[in-house]
Amino acid sequence: MSDPSSVVLLRPSALAALVELERVSQVYPLSAARLRAALRDDADVVFGLEEQGELIGYAILSRQPFDAELQAILVARHARRRGLALALMQAVIDQARAWKSERLLLEVREGNAPAITLYRRMGFAEDGRRRDYYPSLDGAGREDALLMSRRLDGA
Repeated sequence: MSDPSSVVLLRPSALAALVELERVSQVYPLSAARLRAALRDDADVVFGLEEQGELIGYAILSRQPFDAELQAILVARHARRRGLALALMQAVIDQARAWKSERLLLEVREGNAPAITLYRRMGFAEDGRRRDYYPSLDGAGREDALLMSRRLDGA
């Protein structure tokens, strides 16, 4: 695909590109096994963004009985601040609505201010937190996970 704002469904053949994107972009990357499972699980949808043949972003959405949950979202460091996460999030919201999910759930590191700003902008509110859930990115201590959700009925 040539238009980087176009979101596509990724297939199992995208596994190597997903693993590489995680490896170069994350301090704590998702495992190849987790990514493979998401690509193959009927309850999961993996959206991707490519630019000039390179995978530059993805999101994993999981269907649950009444809700949907954002499992992961990532935009390559060099492609950030261009609205690509917004495009991925809109695809996630659209899919959750198509599934007739009541809410969209997610969790995010308390220190991930850009992501929290995006989620709030898209109508998410904090529901709670998991204290000391994540290892800190600098390796010194732990960081809370914020639990956030958005109702999907109406707008």
